[in-house]
Amino acid sequence: MGSRNSTNVPDFILMGLTDSEEIQRVLVMLFLLIYLITVLGNAGMILVIRLDLQLHTPMYFFLSHLSFLDLSYSTVITPKTLENLLTSNKYISFTGCFTQMYFFVFLGATEFFLLSSMAYDRYVAICNPLQYPVVMSTRLCRALITGSYMIGLTDSMVNVLCMISLHFCSSNVIYHFFCDTTPILALSCSDTTDSEMVIFILGGITAVVSLITISMSYGSILSTILKINSTSGKHKAFSTCASHLLGVSIFFSTMFFTYFKPKKSYSLGKDQVASVFYTMVIPMLNPLIYSLRNREVKNALIRVMQKREGSRQLK
Repeated sequence: MGSRNSTNVPDFILMGLTDSEEIQRVLVMLFLLIYLITVLGNAGMILVIRLDLQLHTPMYFFLSHLSFLDLSYSTVITPKTLENLLTSNKYISFTGCFTQMYFFVFLGATEFFLLSSMAYDRYVAICNPLQYPVVMSTRLCRALITGSYMIGLTDSMVNVLCMISLHFCSSNVIYHFFCDTTPILALSCSDTTDSEMVIFILGGITAVVSLITISMSYGSILSTILKINSTSGKHKAFSTCASHLLGVSIFFSTMFFTYFKPKKSYSLGKDQVASVFYTMVIPMLNPLIYSLRNREVKNALIRVMQKREGSRQLK
């Protein structure tokens, strides 16, 4: 663990979640199960949306991208975590560590603005339903998706450039199960003030702009719903955005708890539990939230299965 700097660190050591072999075996089974459900749920959601023509609408266009992000998000973290739990090799190369961080930040920042786009879609659908097909055109949907990915790409690039400029000289041990920004900042022996400031400001702008967009959208939605006279009408209007609101609440609460606080307040146990939640559990929950509470998705799944069964009988 000799003197090292940002140009010659060959590798880092990911200490993981625990040193207990018994707990590690339990975590392997749990994380593997979560990952399999995540892959099947999100891949299934993408497939159903693609195969069923009735789901070729802006809302499900955004939802298919959310499933893609969640699937990618989990894949960036979980396989390496499982490898570390199953083997005694806890090393990750310098390049591998910052590549993992790059995609983690890229996918996370993209999801912030994708959730904002989904909130705007629900706002137009409920507050201006007659103009919905015109406003939420294919061109606008593609522009919103492209913009989300481009912002995520920019955030990630700036984040990684700030991190690789740091020096690591006293230790290469990362007290976390993946290469996250906070534990690596804590690892650096150089002054991280400027890097922290840039990362915090950029992350703050991303989160606040997204949160304001979502809050304004749902403020208008709530106002519109309260003006509806019939109870059934209110219930129907609220049900179209309840799943998204639940997903947004879970995502934002865990992100704000973990990242929007000073580096010195980093708590290994609490932050690792929160990290497990948003890197593994949320990507698993999202397809369940959006499908179990959504009759259209259930009906689409039935239609796809019936169509497949019909094509088998013809053969």
